[in-house]
Amino acid sequence: YFEGMVQSLGLETEKGRATLGIMKKGAYQFATSTKETMIFIEGSVSTKLPGGEWQKHQKQDILNIPAGIVFDINCETDVAYICYYG
Repeated sequence: YFEGMVQSLGLETEKGRATLGIMKKGAYQFATSTKETMIFIEGSVSTKLPGGEWQKHQKQDILNIPAGIVFDINCETDVAYICYYG
């Protein structure tokens, strides 16, 4: 995604479908079709859900994202994450 700045691999886990990925330093906007639970593994990132304020996250922080929205991510560093769907 984003000209290679965001890369992810899909996998099946005991929690269901997930992606494991990296986001290079930068700003991104994503849309969700299902509920997502994103766990930040490494890096420093801020997120903004619709109608909300910017929230800062560090490694091991969990972000619960509703289905059917567009949200913003600003990666202050390179970021590693795992994202569970559903």
